[in-house]
Amino acid sequence: MSANDFDFLHGRWRVANRKIADIAGRGTDWVEFETSAEARPLLGGAAIIDSVFAEDWEGMTLRQYDPAADVWRIWWASTRAPGKLDPPLEGRFTDGHGVFLGDDEVGGHAVKVRFDWTVGEEPLWQQQFSYDGGETWEQNWVMRFTRA
Repeated sequence: MSANDFDFLHGRWRVANRKIADIAGRGTDWVEFETSAEARPLLGGAAIIDSVFAEDWEGMTLRQYDPAADVWRIWWASTRAPGKLDPPLEGRFTDGHGVFLGDDEVGGHAVKVRFDWTVGEEPLWQQQFSYDGGETWEQNWVMRFTRA
């Protein structure tokens, strides 16, 4: 693990999204849509920021490596929740797979959040929620990245 773990994400991307239409309501209907994304390093490579552009919203992610704790922290914000920065998820990469965990509130319910990153030529990001303290996980968003 190092400050270079997210180097694979630098650049411009086309992103195929598959997402539960109503995550907050724990819906079961999936929607598919495409977004574009651009990621760039900051702070000498110890941080990375990206912007995600959809048809009707924009999001941004800040990832920062903490060498003392040997973890990455990930924060998310979007135009769908103006003025709100989601609580950070923490985690690390092992053998090209990153797992990041945190706590949040979705639809008025406490939820554990999990991001899974699979590194490769076409990186894969998956989000899961747990409403039972991490006993079970429900996948609700998948993003497949292709170089633009």
